[in-house]
Amino acid sequence: MALGTATAPYELRFDAGRICLDLLSTTHPEERLGSVDVLRAWITGSGLVPADTALAHADAAWLVAFRELRGQVDRLVRGWPGSGARAYDVALARVNDVARTAPPAPRAVRGGDGELVRQLDGPPGCPGLVAVIARDAVDLLTDPVARAALRQCEGDNCPIVYLDTSRGRRRRWCSSEVCGNRERVARHRRRAALTRA
Repeated sequence: MALGTATAPYELRFDAGRICLDLLSTTHPEERLGSVDVLRAWITGSGLVPADTALAHADAAWLVAFRELRGQVDRLVRGWPGSGARAYDVALARVNDVARTAPPAPRAVRGGDGELVRQLDGPPGCPGLVAVIARDAVDLLTDPVARAALRQCEGDNCPIVYLDTSRGRRRRWCSSEVCGNRERVARHRRRAALTRA
């Protein structure tokens, strides 16, 4: 995909630590999955499929399925059942249902240089791809260690949730280069303003 056609590569992020969390990141700072072309780029960029996998058969129904799963996973990741127990249970049932579908079958084949590369057994379908993400969410939600490492970015107005695997579990931002940089610049400006006053 040429730059500028669907989205610039920096607009799609894959740094949240889990594929289900990377899907959640597609809503910030605005809707990133705005077209089928961008969805195809996200599917490939996330590693759901090998880079050379044909996704020409993806259509608008895929966008709906990915966005719907994203909403359900978001509800589950952001809070345990409490006042919204019914909505949480509906989301949980939906994610469990989606996770039941068999994911695309990978196979190892010889590449052009003779090395083994991963290839899918056939063109991936939408149900199998969203199942991979739903299974990742189920794994995350049922792993107490991983669940305890979930963090929300401390950046201003940043809703991104990530898995903190940093040493000492002291990561504060979804991205040191994005939100961390903004925070450092804001702190510098505040200090400069205080010294001028």
